[in-house]
This record gives sequence, structure tokens and C-alpha cells, in this order.
Amino acid sequence: MAEVGRVAVSGPGSRLLPGGFWAAVAVWVERPQVANKRLCGVRLEARRSVSLPPTGHTHLRPSAGPEPQRLAEAGGCGPDAGPGPVRRSLDGGPGPGPSAGPDHGRQEAQGRRQPEEEPREAAAAAAAAQLSGTPGQPGQAAAREGDLPAADLGALWDAFAQSLAGDNREMLAFLTRTGAGSPPEGRRELDLLLRTVIPKTNPHCPLRGPRREMVVQDVLNGAVTFLPLEEDDEGNLKVKMSNVYQIQLSHSEGEWFISVLIFCPERWHSDGTVYPKPSWLGEELLARLARWCVESRQSGFKSTLSLISIVKYSTTYQALKEKYKAMVKVWPEVTDPEKFVYEDVAIAAYLLILWEEERAERGETARQSFVDLGCGNGLLVHILSSEGHPGRGIDVRRRKIWDMYGPQTRLEESAITPNDKTLFPDVDWLIGNHSDELTPWIPVIAARSSYACRFFVLPCCFFDFVGKFQRTQSSKTQYRGYLDFVTEVGSACGFHVEEDCLRIPSTKRVCLIGKSRTYPPAREAAVDEERTRYINSRRGRPGSPRSGAPAPLPPGAAPSSSPGPEGHGALDAWPAHTAEAGAPAGALWLSGFQPREKAERLRNCAALPREFVDRVVLHVARLLLGKGSPAGGSAQAWNRGGSLSLAEVAGELDRETLRRLKRECGGLQTLLRNSPQVFQVLHGHVRIRDWREERPRKQEEPEAKRRPSSDTFKTRICWFFAHHPDGCVLPADCCPFAHGPGELRPAPRTKKKPAL
Repeated sequence: MAEVGRVAVSGPGSRLLPGGFWAAVAVWVERPQVANKRLCGVRLEARRSVSLPPTGHTHLRPSAGPEPQRLAEAGGCGPDAGPGPVRRSLDGGPGPGPSAGPDHGRQEAQGRRQPEEEPREAAAAAAAAQLSGTPGQPGQAAAREGDLPAADLGALWDAFAQSLAGDNREMLAFLTRTGAGSPPEGRRELDLLLRTVIPKTNPHCPLRGPRREMVVQDVLNGAVTFLPLEEDDEGNLKVKMSNVYQIQLSHSEGEWFISVLIFCPERWHSDGTVYPKPSWLGEELLARLARWCVESRQSGFKSTLSLISIVKYSTTYQALKEKYKAMVKVWPEVTDPEKFVYEDVAIAAYLLILWEEERAERGETARQSFVDLGCGNGLLVHILSSEGHPGRGIDVRRRKIWDMYGPQTRLEESAITPNDKTLFPDVDWLIGNHSDELTPWIPVIAARSSYACRFFVLPCCFFDFVGKFQRTQSSKTQYRGYLDFVTEVGSACGFHVEEDCLRIPSTKRVCLIGKSRTYPPAREAAVDEERTRYINSRRGRPGSPRSGAPAPLPPGAAPSSSPGPEGHGALDAWPAHTAEAGAPAGALWLSGFQPREKAERLRNCAALPREFVDRVVLHVARLLLGKGSPAGGSAQAWNRGGSLSLAEVAGELDRETLRRLKRECGGLQTLLRNSPQVFQVLHGHVRIRDWREERPRKQEEPEAKRRPSSDTFKTRICWFFAHHPDGCVLPADCCPFAHGPGELRPAPRTKKKPAL
């Protein structure tokens, strides 16, 4: 046994211990990819509660709850011998359920505890419940195609426990944090977890596969041990003695410590992915655990990729990334090509796996059709169509990149307004990928298109049915509040709404999915009346229903006044959907909706008149210079001015200027940031930029490298040379801007993007 790292946890955040320790352990157990970027994720397969008596024999605790949850994908393990093998369950039948939590069955041992230990143990037990999971999450309980059968966790532990009672006393001491050869006092309660660690697909190392581990959590002792499993040629699982490590929490002399220990350092085999070097565990992982321990903020979002197979996603994503990476080089839009290409590749990979698993669940072979509403650059439509799914994209404005796609990519330039003429009865899925004002309407359009229509939305900008969304609960972030609102819309439309978190380069990466309905087809007319009432309840009150309006009932639970056969024959009389009595066919479902403008108007202050921008810049600069020291006429006494908050600057501007800036995204802050030669804007404050503080070039570099290499060198007049009372703080040969018309160079011509 060797300790590879130890760190003290101190400061105000240490009051969260020991609960914070188990919160940190939960992250490493359930989402190790947060720390180890070479991992794709894990699958939590089964959970049990076991007891470890002094004799070394173990007894399974009675399970409480449904069958063990299965959350992602699986794989096998590596070398070295361990305790006796256990035959894996090949029938995939019911297994032991998850425990009721670390508190289960703990009362019998309390009489043997010392009084001073009880507060610590109670806090640890309460915090450890974070690892117990939530049974019955939709889409998580059933095995997926390609999964390995669930191991018999109870039999696996029994075989391992027999070795502990026999010739493996060192491992028993390691597990229980006691001296070798001395059995633990009293019956020890342990929480057992079976997980599969899934590495990212790497084309340079295709042999790296998933690894199975048994995680032993000793709440009362503050230790969690990771036991690798291996599989022989006959499919038997057993614990192997290499790559066993433990994370410990200890308390000494009023201070908390976290340690990482390796059971047998000489038998540690690092593969660089699932099992990194011991130094990484003792440094990188330990540092992250210590930081997570003292972070009290809880995430209100699901873990990533919780509804699909992580192994399939990883393989599909790598294949699509390799296939479509050439799009980055020929991207004709002004947006960042890498962000948009790889984001759409990740979304496409997610949808392809989601749809593949849906076909398997339904026993269908035909690929799902789709319509992407507000498709933007159309790349998602292009990828899904190229991968065999019939579909099209619709957007109010045509993009340059549309001309680069082949004829199999169907893209239409048209405005979408929510009415009876914008229904899609023959489409399986509606997609809203950053669909802005259409986002809350997509569940409505899907519900009214057909009973079989489903939806996928990735909300970004916050829109209500009409106008901007306004949150009403200060206890939630605006993003969380908006996701809850769109979920409420989907539920009011009769969908079982599921939430998942995508793995994309964006801060807005939570998607909402409506795959099934809460009511039978025969109740469509009655449910649609409830939809209409819900939509009208939002009129004039963004972010909340109209005052006095009744809260919408779940459509599946509302009483029906029109009983009928619960079959697809009920779809023959699909109702007309108008928000107001007497509204003509094709009228808006809610008056006041405004689709996006066809011509995209720049609102980043770039389209403002030059004389207006120059006037504001000069006015703000004079305000800042007035806060500084008097001009001295030399570089040493150069007046750099003072610092003002944006609110203080806005208070010095006239009403017409503020009104004009308010129409731009970011307003005054955007205008000042658009003048980086003059200003520095940081943390809501602005000051004059002092070019002497810019990162200096190394003197040992050649003269050619010390000079600015940009084609824009000396192509614009230096603002300080023209307007600052003391002139420019830099000599003319060091300033990248021209000191007078004599130094001015012609601006370079813009290079055209190559076409496909």
C-alpha cells in the first residue's frame, strides 16, 4: 500500500465536510470525464448494500426499490489474477435493486458508536445519499442494444468476500482502513456499485475498450475503493488485484485531509486513459476532489448523455467528426467554423443514436423523417440527410453555405408562423436547434401535427409565445427558469418531456425531448382545448400565466367529456386549432407573434454612423482623462486617466445617445469594446488603454518578429496621436498605428473564401 497524494482541506468551505467529500466522490464515480478528459463517461449498472462482519463473511442487505439502473455502455478488463470467478448473468433478467441509501440497516450498529462520532457519521450518511441514484428515471432502466448483460453483483461480491476471509487479509485491511491481520470491529456496512468506465474513441488506439469496476463505499470510515474487474474467455468476472486504489477522508488535529492510496504500486499498469499514472491520481485528481469538496453550489442539470448509449455516441461522433471536418476549411459564414461544425456534428451524433435506439424499441427499420425549424446554416440537416434520414430544413433567411450542400440536402427559405398551415402530419420529428422565437411553439406544432410526431429542442435565446421570456422565480437562473417553462409547454401539450445535457461547445447545451404522449389518441380534441387555454393564459404576461387563470392540468389526467375508442381511428377527425373563436383558417394561434426578420440587422454597434461612434468615444475618453493626473508632456507623466463604471459613464451621456445605444446588443459596453485601441473594458469598468502595459516582445527575438506582423500595421491613424492631450505613449516606430498621414499604409484586400 502506498499513498500517492495527500492534501489538506481548509478554509471556510471545510464546514461542508464530510458531506462535501461524498459530493466530490459522486462526481468522480458518476462523471469521471469531468476530470479525465480522455473518458467519454460511465454506465452505472447495479447497486447493493452489503455488510462486512468481523469474520469476513458478508451478507447482502435486503434491497429496496426496482431493478438496478443501467445508464450507459459496457466493456471488459485486463490482466492479473484475483479471487474466484463469477459467472455473468446471461439472461439479462431481474437483479438486485439499488439500496435505500447508506442509512439503510444502519440502526443496529449505532449502539456501538462513541457519542462524539454521531454528528460526523450522520452528516456523511446524509451526503452519501447523493450516490444512491434515483430509481425509475425514464430511458435509464432498460438494457440497450449492444450492452453487456448485467453481472450478478451479489455473487461477485460473495466470491470476493470469501477471498478476504481467506488468504487476502491485506486487501481486507486496505478496504476497512485497519491493520493487516486485525479484523474490523463490529459489522461493517458498505455500499456497493458496479460501473463501466468508457474511454473516448481514439482512431490511433482502437484497442482501448470499456473497463468494469466495482466501487466499495465505506461511509462511516470515509473511504471509497475502486476494484477493477476482468473477464476470462468463458465470460466469468472476477476482481483483479492490479490497479486497485482508494480515496480517503480523514480528520486530524482539527483539520481535514483527503488522500489517494494504491493497494499494490508495483502492480499498477497505466493505460493512459482509464488508469492514468499514479502521479495524476495524486496531483490532478486529488486537487479537483479537494476543490469539489468545498463547492456548495449544486448543479440543477442532468449529467451529459443520460438518455442514450455513451459507447455508441462516442463511436458515432468520432466517425462524423472525421467525415465532416473538411467543412471547417471552406466555411463561408462569418461565424466561428470550428464551434458551429463540431457542435452540429455532436448534435447529429446524439440524434442518430436517439433515433437508432427508438427504432429498436419500436421494432421498426425505417429511418425517422424530420423537419428542422429555424435551421440556420443547415449543417445539421445536411448531416442527418447524408446519414440516411429523410428531412428538410426551413429558415427565414438563406445562408451562403446552402449553395455548398448537395441536392440531397433540402433547405427552404420561408418564415414559420404558428398556425394551421404550418403543420407537418407526415413527419416523425420536429427539431428546434437554437430556434429562438419558435422554441416554445415547437412542442405545440408537434402535438398538433399528428399524434405520432415527436420533438427535440435545444433552447438558447429566451422567448415566450409572444415576445421575450421573463422569469418569475429569483431562486432560479434565467436559463433554468426558461428550460422549466419549455418543459411546462411540452407537458401542457401532452408530452412526456425528458431532459438531457449534450456534449457540445456551448453554455446552452440542455435539450428537451418529447417522445411519447400522456393521453390516448381518442382524447386529442379535448386535450387540444386544454392546449389552447394554456397558450391563451400566456397572453400579455411573459413568464407567467395570466392573473386568475387556472393552472393547466396534465392532459392525461384531465376528465374527458367525449369518450371513444382509444385507437388511431380517432385521428380521422383531427381538430382545427385556432386560439380565438371565429378566427379564419390559417390565422395565428396567438396574435402578436412576430417571426424573425428576413434581413438580419446588425445590432453590435458596427452599423452605427461613424461620426456618432467617434463622438461617443471622444466624450468617454475626456471623462476618463478628467479623472487622471494633469498632463505633463512627457511619457513618464503621460495622463492615463482614471476608471469609471459603465453606469457612471452612462449617467454622463444625453438621453438621445442612450436611446440609440439601447437598440444595439450590449449597448454602451459593446461600443466601447469595439474601440480596443482606446479603451479597456473589464468587470463592468472602463479605462484608457495604456499601450506600455501590453505584453512586450522578448528582446532576444529578431527585429522582424518584434515588429507587428499583421497586414493591418500602420493602416489606421493612431487615436492617441490625434486626440490625446499628451499624444501617443509609444514612439512612432513601436506603435502599430500611424502617427500622421505620412506613415499611413493602404489597407490590404480581403481574401475570398475558396469554393467547394
